[in-house]
Amino acid sequence: MATLDPVTTATQLATAYTQPLQTQITTQTQNAQKESTALNTLRSALSAFDSALSSLSSSKGLKQFTAAFNTAGIATATTTSKAQAGSYQFHVEQLATAHQLVFEDLPAVPVALGGPITVQLQDGSSFNVNLVAADSDSDGTISQSEIARAINQANDNQGKVVASVVTSGGQTQLLLSSSKTGEGGEITIDASGLPAGALQDAFNNSRELTAAQDAVVWLGGQGGVRMQQASNTFTSIEGVSLTFTRAMTATEAPLTLTVSDDAAGTAGKVEEFVKAYNTLRTALDSLTKAGGENSTGGVFASDAGIRALSSKLNSLLRAEYDGVSLTQLGVKGDRNGQLSLDKDRLEKALLADPAALDKVFGSASVSAPTGLLGGMSKYLDQWLTSGSGQIASRQNSIQIQQKNLSARQTRLDAQYDSYYQRYLQQFTQLATLQAQMEHTSGLFAQVSMGS
Repeated sequence: MATLDPVTTATQLATAYTQPLQTQITTQTQNAQKESTALNTLRSALSAFDSALSSLSSSKGLKQFTAAFNTAGIATATTTSKAQAGSYQFHVEQLATAHQLVFEDLPAVPVALGGPITVQLQDGSSFNVNLVAADSDSDGTISQSEIARAINQANDNQGKVVASVVTSGGQTQLLLSSSKTGEGGEITIDASGLPAGALQDAFNNSRELTAAQDAVVWLGGQGGVRMQQASNTFTSIEGVSLTFTRAMTATEAPLTLTVSDDAAGTAGKVEEFVKAYNTLRTALDSLTKAGGENSTGGVFASDAGIRALSSKLNSLLRAEYDGVSLTQLGVKGDRNGQLSLDKDRLEKALLADPAALDKVFGSASVSAPTGLLGGMSKYLDQWLTSGSGQIASRQNSIQIQQKNLSARQTRLDAQYDSYYQRYLQQFTQLATLQAQMEHTSGLFAQVSMGS
C-alpha cells in the first residue's frame, strides 16, 4: 500500500477548490495592471503632444522670417510671424544707460550720527533707509558695507537701486546703480535727515559714473522719425524686435535691416507639428491595434473612449479654419493616419495668403485658444487635467478595482488556508491510522510465521 502524504494531498485538494476563483482574480488583476500601464503610456503620449502644441504656440508663430543687417555689431533682431518682408534704415544717436553714482570717502560713523536718508528716482518712486538700524554687527559704528546692505534690504527698494562697495587702490567707495535704463532711473539722495557732519557731507557730494539717459534712434536714418525710450529694445515695427548695442557716429551710413521670408524655417515649424502628431498617432495605433492569429491586440483595441479620442483628433485635422485647411497648406495623411508635408504646396499657399498658417494653426493659449493648436490643446485637457480628466478618472477606477481584487485575494488566501488546514488534519489522522494498521498487519504476519 502506498504511503499517504497528508501535506501533498491537502495542498492538491485546497488548490482544486480555490483554483477557479484564483484564476479569475489573477486574470482580472493582470488586466487591471495592463490597463493602468496602458493609461500611463497614453498619458505620456498625449502630454508630449500637448507640450509640442504649446511650444509651437509660444514660438512667435509658425511663419518664419530672417532678419539681417548690413553692418554687424550695432543691433540684433528677432522676428515673429506678424513681421512683413521689407527693408528699414536706422541711425542710433545714443543708447539707453542706467544711472550710476559713487560716494567716495564715505566714513564709518557712530550709530548716533546715523539717521534717515531717502533714495529718489526720476520716475517719482522713492524709498527710505534708516541708517540708525544699519549696525548689523553691533559694534557701535555704521560702515560702508552696512550702509550698502541697509539700502539693498530697504522695504520699498525691491531691487530698484543696487548698492555695492567697490575697493580700488586701497580705498573703498559706495556705488549705487539703477536697475533700469533710461532717464526715469536717475538716482538722487536726500540726506537732510542726517545730523550735520562727515556722513551727510559725503552723501551730498556724489560723483556720476554713468548718466541716466534714454535711447534715441532715428527710423529712416538721421532726420527721419525720432524714437526715444528708456530701453534699448524697440518693438515699433510689427513683428520685429530690435535691440541696439552701440551708438553710431554722425558720419556713419545708416544701419539697414532686411526682413525676408524664411521658407525653410517655416516648413521646419510645420514639420515639427507633423512629427509630433505622427508620434502620437503611432502610440495610439499601438494601444488600439486589433489582435490576429499571430499577434496580440492592443489593450484598448475595443475601447470606445480611445476610439472617440482618435476620431476627435482626426476631425480637428480635417476641419477648416477661417476657410483654410491643413490640406491646402500641403499637409496630408496616408491610409494609416500618418501626416506628411508638401513643402512646395505650403510655399505656394503662403504666397497666395501669407496669413494662412496663422489662420489654421492659431494658438494653444490657455486664455484664448484658437485654430488647430488651440482646438487640440483644449480637447487634450479633457484627458490630461489632473484629478478630473478622463485618464485620472480611469486610473482612479482601476485603483478601486485593484483594491477590491486585493481584498478578494486576501479572503481567498484565508479560504485556501482553511481548506488546507482541514484537509491536512483529516489526512494526517488517516495517515496515522494507516501506519497503525500496517504495524498491526506486521505483527500478525510475525505470529503467523512463528507458528
